[in-house]
Amino acid sequence: MRWRGGRRSSNIEDRRGAGRAPKLLGGGIGTIVLVLVAMYFGVDPTPLLQSMQSSQSASTSGTRPTADELRNDPLADMVSVVIADTEDVWSEIFARQGRRYEVPVLVLFTGETRSACGLGQAAMGPFYCPADRKAYIDLGFYEQMRTRFRAPGDFAQAYVIAHEIGHHVQNLLGISGEVHRMKQGLGQAEGNALSVRLELQADCLAGVWANRADRARNILEAGDIDEALNAASAIGDDTLQRRSRGTVVPESFTHGTSAQRQRWFRKGLENGDPDSCDTFSVERI
Repeated sequence: MRWRGGRRSSNIEDRRGAGRAPKLLGGGIGTIVLVLVAMYFGVDPTPLLQSMQSSQSASTSGTRPTADELRNDPLADMVSVVIADTEDVWSEIFARQGRRYEVPVLVLFTGETRSACGLGQAAMGPFYCPADRKAYIDLGFYEQMRTRFRAPGDFAQAYVIAHEIGHHVQNLLGISGEVHRMKQGLGQAEGNALSVRLELQADCLAGVWANRADRARNILEAGDIDEALNAASAIGDDTLQRRSRGTVVPESFTHGTSAQRQRWFRKGLENGDPDSCDTFSVERI
């Protein structure tokens, strides 16, 4: 993937290395107990409270890295360029529809971090939180892609980011909220089926980004498409279940099969038209 000459995004929040808030005696009640104990022994509790507040802030905020800092971190630098590219592509698409694209923030973290959707952990993989309109990724996931999922390559990595930004687009268009509303009152299997359609649409929107970015900036190199399709296959529900448990349970799928994920990414890639990504009105996904 030709990314090194691209624009860097300023919408990166780096929380890597930020400490987590200490869980002394388990939260709010624990804090009250600590204050009472401190007062009982004649100790001013203010420094303790300030320290805990500072630690809490460290777990939910980060720095905005400079362009030079990003260039000294090749993986973060690549991610920043991909985010900038999605900003350009989706801003243009939204503008043509008479809308304004609200750019998301990408949070880099290590291990775990807090989001408006709860505690995010590296084991969950990259995720998007509609409540704070931020995408989250522990860059260590890319090493898992290379070794565990056997899906290496910078364009495979870009596909993962573009998929999460696809969820941001869905959020801005009201699709995510509508799916959430529709899932209320449904059984687990029916709700999962809606989740699959939402995820496959995000795959298709990732393909739309790739199509538009390549037309505008010639980013694709030989083998890039195969990298993305390989990644889509590696993280299909059927493939993951077969690898982890030896059996496949279709009604528990939440992201789609390997073949489905490849098909919808390719569909967006081939035509670059977001309207082609309507996974909700087709009978066969």
